[in-house]
Amino acid sequence: MKCEKDFLRVGVFDSGAGGLTVVRSLLREGLFDEIVYFGDTARVPYGTKDSNTIIRYGLEAIEFFNNFDIDILVTACNTVSAHALPRMREKSDYPVYGVIEPGIRALENRIQKRDADILVLGTRATIDSARYQRELHNLGYERVTAIQTGMFVPVVEEGIFDGEIVEAMMRHYFRDIESAPDAVILGCTHFPLISTAIEDYFGGKPVMIHSGDAIVEYLESHGLSPGAKRDTELRIFASDNVKGLREIARNWLEAEHRR
Repeated sequence: MKCEKDFLRVGVFDSGAGGLTVVRSLLREGLFDEIVYFGDTARVPYGTKDSNTIIRYGLEAIEFFNNFDIDILVTACNTVSAHALPRMREKSDYPVYGVIEPGIRALENRIQKRDADILVLGTRATIDSARYQRELHNLGYERVTAIQTGMFVPVVEEGIFDGEIVEAMMRHYFRDIESAPDAVILGCTHFPLISTAIEDYFGGKPVMIHSGDAIVEYLESHGLSPGAKRDTELRIFASDNVKGLREIARNWLEAEHRR
């Protein structure tokens, strides 16, 4: 990826608000002058939908971003990355990056031993695609457990990141896990917001793999080195209730700024 332009604009696409965790990482690193974010809030969640529908939504997102002269597009949604990425790349005039490969690369950089216990969390559509499982197995990781944890999504959308509800859901989803994993891949952009709760549930043992941090590492490893940190402008669009999405962005990004 060449970075000869003085002005760099990235599109970030997600099914709803979850992709703002990727935006948070991009803002922190200052890789771009402008981020154009589109959340398909009218049709969230994607994780319960069939593959053909997810592909159609992804192609419609390409049409949306064609209006903004973006340099690259980051498909923050793991579900779209699992099902629609090849078709989106066919229809775009700019590079389109998903978050699954970067997440796997990030795990490989942190966990070298191939007998490590890896836990993958995601929506039903992401887990059913078996993208994470296949690619991890191809790299030699044999002890991979994948669990669909889609009900975390509406809880996070409600702004609930810890406490009794999250604890009860973790007890439900993780009831068959006998020992803490070595790493947890947060295979949905909503899940970094409950990362601390998940890590604490497993006694602080797992390495947590976050899509936002992973895509930043991935872009930088592919030549995105714009030099000085850029003062990034964020523009937010939504298919429904853009005011609500912008309010969520303000709350989540301010929380990051206070850390």
